[in-house]
Amino acid sequence: MQLQVSYCGECQRYNKLKVVAPCSYHDGLGHWVGQIKYQAQFSVIEVMVDAMICRLHFLIELGFVQMPQAIIAVPLHPKRLRQRGFNQAWLIAQSLAQKLELPLLDDVLIRQINTSSQAGLSGTMRRKNLLDAFTLVAEVNQQRIAIVDDVVTTGTTVSEIARLFNKQHIETQVWCLARAEAPGLN
Repeated sequence: MQLQVSYCGECQRYNKLKVVAPCSYHDGLGHWVGQIKYQAQFSVIEVMVDAMICRLHFLIELGFVQMPQAIIAVPLHPKRLRQRGFNQAWLIAQSLAQKLELPLLDDVLIRQINTSSQAGLSGTMRRKNLLDAFTLVAEVNQQRIAIVDDVVTTGTTVSEIARLFNKQHIETQVWCLARAEAPGLN
């Protein structure tokens, strides 16, 4: 008999975010996530989004998650967006929204603080770096949303966003292309 749980051990202990990811960052696919983010190699997005949708349907069938009513991408600060030229989370979210026929709410959440990169920071420093970095700028009329990012490591970014929606009694789940377990980052 296999025990079914909604949250992994770390998530049960800390933030109880439901994270849907088709793969682990460290199982060879992290390279491709990095290619999207740092090399603007977008051709892999569709294949990884298809894997994400397969995983999502599997978790819905098991009863771990419900299909959300809308999708929201983790926003970049306007300065970072100008530097990079694209928001990989938005590109992923756009593809998911089209394939799942869900609305993409790209005008309700902004990154108001131009934070430094999370890469290389401890969990404590990540939380401090992102404290109050995001704000809701429009009303959200859905009861369930999916927050989309490319990769989730400690969950700090998506937890900060989920906190804003949870204050409005909106259920959140997180969708990412890869989950990067980071047990040493607390």
